[in-house]
Amino acid sequence: MNLLTKLVLPVVLVALVVVGLVTFLSGGQRQKTLTADFPRTVSLYQGSDVRVLGVPVGKVDSVTPSGTQVIVTMHYDANVQIPANAKAVIVSPSIVGDRFVQLTPAYTGGQVLADGATLTEQRTAVPLELDQIYSSLDNLTVALGPNGANSKGALTDLLDTTARNFRGQGAKFHRTIRNFAQLSGTLSDNKGQLFGSVRELEGFVHTLARNDTTVRSFNESLAQVSQMLRGERGDLAASLHHLGIAMKQVSGFVRSNRDVLGRNISGLDELSKVLVKQRTALAETLRDAPLALNNLALTYNPQAGTLDTRANLGELGHQISSDPSTFLCGILDQANQGGQACRAVERILGNGRTPALAQGGGRNGPSMVDRTDPTLGGLVEAGR
Repeated sequence: MNLLTKLVLPVVLVALVVVGLVTFLSGGQRQKTLTADFPRTVSLYQGSDVRVLGVPVGKVDSVTPSGTQVIVTMHYDANVQIPANAKAVIVSPSIVGDRFVQLTPAYTGGQVLADGATLTEQRTAVPLELDQIYSSLDNLTVALGPNGANSKGALTDLLDTTARNFRGQGAKFHRTIRNFAQLSGTLSDNKGQLFGSVRELEGFVHTLARNDTTVRSFNESLAQVSQMLRGERGDLAASLHHLGIAMKQVSGFVRSNRDVLGRNISGLDELSKVLVKQRTALAETLRDAPLALNNLALTYNPQAGTLDTRANLGELGHQISSDPSTFLCGILDQANQGGQACRAVERILGNGRTPALAQGGGRNGPSMVDRTDPTLGGLVEAGR
């Protein structure tokens, strides 16, 4: 057992040494280094954090001034991937306190930053210092002070002029701002319609673009019309001048004959009403007039120069013999519309009248004259 122990112990020691060497060598590969050049490194020290998205991934190894720059070396975990275009930014979490280096942006794909890479000053950034802010405010104050832009009172004059311009206009200025706010609110509430109108306008523009040839042809035709009107502008001017004179004369004529024109228009109105009322009779006349005129033309005898018609003397004699009172009343009523002559004939001839006479000429019913409309349905004026 002692011999076995003596043989195993050296082997175990050699194995442990090999494992330690492997662990040491592999441990050196689990970190990557990075060098960055900053214009200044206020409150950044050896041991400050190196972070990605605020998560610590490494430490600052050294901060070394070099001319007008400060060289900062750092290391970070090898399993953290940094994009090849990354930048180093010194972040100040508070006005007073340590700062850290932020590697940005976060890796999302593509090439990674090589081990031992160097970021130049163009790829680094530092926060604005409080003394720089104070210096800028001091410079602004001096520039606006009596030894600066306001050495001759320009700033004071500007303030005085502004005050005089707004004197008494404060309410209007306030109303303007309020109306502008209401306009902004209206535009915000109707942004759907507004953008809809813009989309419709875009569609119209696209339609014009698709019909570019037609639009160009229309523009050319419009240009030709414009050129023609320009060539005829003298005649157009003369026409408009004469039209103005004619309208003036027409206006004077209407003014002078207003009453006559009023009566004529009233008469036309009555005529229109009569034509509407008698449209059935007019239609019948228009339908029968050609036949009547044709019959009238056929009755004319050109050789004898006479109208050849049937006299119906037999029927006339039969009427006289059968009912002489009716025949005579028809003739006498045309001369005497009062009916006295017809009643005298009736007394002379006695009761030899037919029932038709009692209805037509006995004044118990309308006579021939009463059945006649002397106004022709209202077309003309006639007194009874």
